[in-house]
This record gives sequence, C-alpha cells and structure tokens, in this order.
Amino acid sequence: MSTRSKALFDAAQQVIPGGVNSPARAFGPVGGDPLFIVKGEGARIVDADGASYIDFVGSWGPLILGHAHPEIVAAVNEAAAEGTSFGAPTEIEVKMAQLVTEIVPSVEMVRMVNSGTEATMSAIRLARGHTGRNKIVKFEGCWHGHADSFLIQAGSSALTMGAPSSPGVTPGTAADSITVPFNDLEAVEKAVVENRDEIAAVIVEPIAGNMGVIPPVPGFLQGLRDVTTEMGIVLIFDEVITGFRVSCGGAQEFYGVTPDLTTLGKIIGGGLPVGAFGGRREIMSDISPLGKMVSQAGTLSGNPLAMTAGYETLKRLQEPGVYDVLETKAQALETGIMENLKALGLKYQTNRVGSIMTLFFTESPVTSFDAANACDQDLFARYFREMLNRGIYLAPSQFEAAFVSLAHSDADIDATIKANYEALKACII
Repeated sequence: MSTRSKALFDAAQQVIPGGVNSPARAFGPVGGDPLFIVKGEGARIVDADGASYIDFVGSWGPLILGHAHPEIVAAVNEAAAEGTSFGAPTEIEVKMAQLVTEIVPSVEMVRMVNSGTEATMSAIRLARGHTGRNKIVKFEGCWHGHADSFLIQAGSSALTMGAPSSPGVTPGTAADSITVPFNDLEAVEKAVVENRDEIAAVIVEPIAGNMGVIPPVPGFLQGLRDVTTEMGIVLIFDEVITGFRVSCGGAQEFYGVTPDLTTLGKIIGGGLPVGAFGGRREIMSDISPLGKMVSQAGTLSGNPLAMTAGYETLKRLQEPGVYDVLETKAQALETGIMENLKALGLKYQTNRVGSIMTLFFTESPVTSFDAANACDQDLFARYFREMLNRGIYLAPSQFEAAFVSLAHSDADIDATIKANYEALKACII
C-alpha cells in the first residue's frame, strides 16, 4: 500500500467509522487498506502517492463518460458561479425532468432526490400509500440501499418471515418485507398468493448488480410484470445501476418490460450525488403536495449543480452510436478475458450486460445469490491484488460489477486483458 494512503487511512480511522464513509470502499474482502484517490481523468485515477490505475469502478458506475469530462466540468463550474443551491425551483430541474421522461419508458412524472437509497425508500412508501397495503417483495442479493425495509434476510423458505440483517432494524419492519430468490418466478407467485391483498410492491434490480452482474433469466421480468398487474401490485425497477447504462432507457428499454415505478441514481447525476424516482402519472400524483399526500421531501433535492451535471451527461448519451461504442469496448474486454481463461485451462464464469460485467470465480453458471455466494472469494482476493499491482483498479469485492466507460481506450482494454492473463496465471501457480 502506498505510504500516503496508509497515513490517510490511519488518520481516517480515528474520526470516521472504519475509516470509510461507505463500507463498499473498505478493502476487508480483499485484505489490506483502501487507496486514497486524489485525481481522476478519463479512464484513469491517481492515488495519494501518484500511482496511476486504469479504473473499472468509475465511482461505482456514474462516470460513464469518464472522470472529469471537460464539458461536464465546465458546465458545473458555470452553474456554481451562479449559486450552489437555493432551496427553490430552478429551470434546470424542469429541463432535467423533461429529459428523463423523454428517455425512460416508464416515467411520466419524476421527483428528484439526493441518492439511490432516498429514491428506493421513497418509491416503496409511495407504493404503500397508493395501494393502501403494507408488505413488499424483494430479492436475495439485490441491493436497494440501506433503508430499513431492504435490510432483511430471507427466511428458511420463500414464504417464511425474514429477519433483520442489521441491528437497528425492527422485527415489525422485517415482517412487512418478504425476500425471495432472484430469478425464481415461482417463489414470487407463491409469496403473492400467500399474502393476497397485502403486498404493495415488488422491487427488483432488473439486472442484479450487487451480487455481481446477474441478468434476468428469459421470462423472469415479464413474469413479474404479469403477476403484479394481475394482483394490483406496484412493480418497481431499481435502475440505480442499470439506468442509462445498458441502454439509454435502461434495462426496461433493453428488455422491453415496463414497470410502474423506476428508481434512478448514479449516471443521472453525472458523478454528483443525485437520485430520482418516477413512473406512472396516476401513482406519482399521490406524492405531497398532491393526491394522498405521501410524504417525501429534501432540502437539496434538484440542486443546480447536480442537475447540470446529470443533464449534460444524459444529453451526450443520446448521441447516435454511443451505446454501440460502449458495447464494442465491453465485448472486447469480455472476449479477451474468456480467451485468457481458455488458454489457462480455467472455467470461471463471466456475466456481462452491455458495459457492466463480473468475472466470477466459480465453474458453475451464476444466476442467483446462492450461485454467486459459492464463488471462491479467497481466490478473488488474490486476483484483485494481482490486478491492482498491475495498475488495474477493480471493485474490492467478488460481488460487484466492473464498469466500462466511453473513456476507456483500446489501449486501456488491451492492457487490462494482458494484466488479467498475468494475474490469473499468478493466482493458479
């Protein structure tokens, strides 16, 4: 570990719990201490000691254009010069909302918030207020932020009451959250039948991204759409990761399945803290100050800096051919890794949708949380360190995605494939 990063981490642990402001930044799963980053440009980041890395974290997904995109930086600087926040409506909020409703198939109205957690928390509250029901269905391995309703472990079967997975979450909250296996439509149908007229919402990452990248099996998303429509349940797609990432209109456009509500984050802020939730006008009209007055508020929601960064980012993603370029880059990376695995006689799995992918250290297909959990995490930890030593910065967990950006050059991809071969070889010797 670099000397300066080590000193900063030692200082951080004295004043910040665990030395990090989000557990995902900790290097616990891979060993060692986190690097402290001082600069990013394009596809590269630089740590506190001046070491440069090709970055496949991209601030956990938002930086689809790369770090410090000059036009985004210029637009934010111009907005900041006029004022950083007003707590009052601004024109850029309206322009941003109009753009989102044009791009995302399910969104007729949208409310801006400050994080993905705020978006998902608000969406399930809205679903409960709209339906008059209390329970939600969520999926093992899908991450929707740290609101109480989502921090629930599955029971011993799809129909067994779950338990809090974090101190501070009450048993009452757990009783209203039903957790079922991802990609298991039959489990959803059973849960719905057993809790008839009690379920307000089914919330799902249409492509799981927080147990590694796991796509939906054929028919799963449409099956969710069918059963929720039949039973009067609000279907929520958590597109905090997939929104504007796998296609401009997100996973719902990619797979052709339209939810009732959508939560957004990451790319929508262009690298600044932003979230949003939106959907059918009928449902969104129940939010305060309208309709049923479902409470949701935020002093800094829609602030001009975040709206500007997001608006400028989304405009660029609408340009012709953008997603073809991303697909070409990501496909080249995946193909190179698969060829390396074959050359080394390894049968590890790669899952990829568009510009997000995961190399799983298991020989079995990964379609569920249980399958992901069967990966060799110790081997991943060694692989992570070998890649880091070769100048490739990956997420420090087997259960995360690698994000390819428009800033990754052919040379970056080639260098990463070469490092991947060397790292894999080092791990198996």
